[in-house]
Amino acid sequence: MSNDVGHEIAEALGILLRRTTRAQLHKKLTEGMGEAVDELTYPVLSALARIGPHSAAELAPDVGLDRSGVTRRASRLEAAGLVRREPDPTDRRAHLLVLTEQGEHAVEELRSRLAAHIMASVSSWAPGEAEAFARNLRRFTLEGPFA
Repeated sequence: MSNDVGHEIAEALGILLRRTTRAQLHKKLTEGMGEAVDELTYPVLSALARIGPHSAAELAPDVGLDRSGVTRRASRLEAAGLVRREPDPTDRRAHLLVLTEQGEHAVEELRSRLAAHIMASVSSWAPGEAEAFARNLRRFTLEGPFA
């Protein structure tokens, strides 16, 4: 396999990983979800759904923010009833951020919107291409340089 393919993949990943690319997608997905759910709070909701209850400090690297940035966003989500704080059983000084039932419903809606957006993007692909892409992308994430 030519190194040109590696360059092509790296260039595509660079576009996907840009913060502005993600923010634009998150803004589109969160339209009409309420004042607290926007492109800034989306990563916090998504991370909590993916990895479960964590402190703001623990969540920060996954979200790409510092602890105070996560705390500010979590406060907005808490005020909207989407997140609650619970005492950390392993550290009396810390609190865990936990999705509420309403927060879980919001995440389900966001994931549904994302899946529909993705499917609309690949709807013109030849039969089987989207499925092959999904399998290969999963394999790449499990076996590739990000594993």
